[in-house]
Amino acid sequence: MVTLHVEATDFETATEAVKKMGLGWNMGNTLEANNQTVTDFMNEAYWGQQGLESETCWGQSVTKPELLKMMKDAGFGAIRVPVTWYNHMDNEGKVDEAWMARVHEVVDYVIHQGMYCIINVHHDTGADSDNHKSWIKADEANYVQNKDRYEYLWRQIAEEFKDYDQHLLFESYNEMLDKLSSWCFASFSASGQYNESVAKSAYNAINSYVQSFVSTVRATGGNNAQRNLIVNTYGSCSGGGNWNQHLKDPLKEMKYPTDAAGEGRIIFQVHAYPSLVDGNKDRTIASIKSEIDEMINAWKTYLVSKGGPVILGEWGTSNVDANVTDYDARRELMFQFCEYLVQKCKENNIATFYWMGLTDGMARFFPAFSQPDLAKTILQAYHGSNFNPVLSDTKDYSISCTVDFSRQWAELNLYNGSSFTSQDYTSMILELEEAPASGLLQWKVYCSKYANGYTREITSVESTLTFAENMGTITAITLQCKQNSGQVRVKNVKLRTRSGEEVQYTPTVSWGCTMGDITVITGINEVRQNVLSNCRIYDLTGRRLNQKPEKGVYIQNGKKYVK
Repeated sequence: MVTLHVEATDFETATEAVKKMGLGWNMGNTLEANNQTVTDFMNEAYWGQQGLESETCWGQSVTKPELLKMMKDAGFGAIRVPVTWYNHMDNEGKVDEAWMARVHEVVDYVIHQGMYCIINVHHDTGADSDNHKSWIKADEANYVQNKDRYEYLWRQIAEEFKDYDQHLLFESYNEMLDKLSSWCFASFSASGQYNESVAKSAYNAINSYVQSFVSTVRATGGNNAQRNLIVNTYGSCSGGGNWNQHLKDPLKEMKYPTDAAGEGRIIFQVHAYPSLVDGNKDRTIASIKSEIDEMINAWKTYLVSKGGPVILGEWGTSNVDANVTDYDARRELMFQFCEYLVQKCKENNIATFYWMGLTDGMARFFPAFSQPDLAKTILQAYHGSNFNPVLSDTKDYSISCTVDFSRQWAELNLYNGSSFTSQDYTSMILELEEAPASGLLQWKVYCSKYANGYTREITSVESTLTFAENMGTITAITLQCKQNSGQVRVKNVKLRTRSGEEVQYTPTVSWGCTMGDITVITGINEVRQNVLSNCRIYDLTGRRLNQKPEKGVYIQNGKKYVK
């Protein structure tokens, strides 16, 4: 393990750091993934419920350094690594050594690429639900109850990384909500959508947690004495919109913490997920741009004016986690939104960190981009229209894998992307290594004309599912286990277009199964570069290159090749 050392007196200021971060990305659903069986943090069994397997419990593969190299090579300069801790520490707050070592390892993957890295306390905060209860809340009584445990957690994190240079930043907490789990502003979930006493308690608690964070980290000394620290508004709310007089309260009530030792090294963070839809209609790009301008002006008025720069630590559109996203339904409008937001934030010295997409699921395993066109839009918005990144595409890869089903009706995703009809694709072809046991497997198609999905049993090594018009719009296709358990090896999954073209798809875990013994198959044809010297070379967007290409994937003589 190599640690980059810089004397704390040489550390750049928060403003300088935010300018240098460039474009950022969130490595989401990985180290912050968690799965509770006990939700009451007063119960000792709430703490330390998981081991290192938590990294993959939300469907991502184990993070490899190649993923971070890919992001660096593409043009990203900073990675936010969300981390959840409650499931890896005891009741007193002591973090499991193996978990701390794994977090350390992933931080090194980022740092060794020369990128900025942010680590935080993530789903220890957040909205309560039936299957998740956070222990850190924006509530004065909660702060008194958990102050010691919170400070002890940050003392351990700070000590672990105290020798790291200015490329590593600490973030106090993620989206801390009040005891009512109110979004938008404190006490929004109260009767009448506002309660003064609940709101006052929430904002006081936020500022108390911030001060505890800053004071605890500074007290550990070393490079932490002047490390740049990030503090979030209530709920990481952005203050966007004008539909309620309290929307700007999270910005107004946020205080710049007392920080004599690290003066000028505090960064404010907000998150923003605007909607691109108004009622049943797509919004105009003019109205979207106006909302972005208003948000940025509010950040400058209520946060930057207090002495710290701002980062947009998470952003996307409001349905970023839905089955059908804006990327699927209104891609052109989404790209216009992304382009304008990144450009305006850069103009105002605000670093942006896109939330989790771009590369997701098995794409991170290859690694490749699952949304290369979106990645290119964001990168060009920041670096300029002439910036031409080489982005490895998941369509250049497929896998064979062994699937272990552990529950009846468990499902493996064979297709989970943009909606389509039989006019787009005519069929899906599934190839297994061996014919499945009788009664073990079936196709399941999620479509508009079958409320409970369309199913058909699979009995052979190769099975073709033809899409009938009466299926309507298809949103997903899975391989479903009909028995309590079972194992199969998937060799190939392809969609056939109406023109007869076959498009490779990569299966991913839906629920109740695991994928192992994975073999990566690339569709890229490797050819020698010393073909005829007058043959033209193109990048993957079809743009002709006027000079010898750098390392990457290119097209020559109608074929892809790897340099």
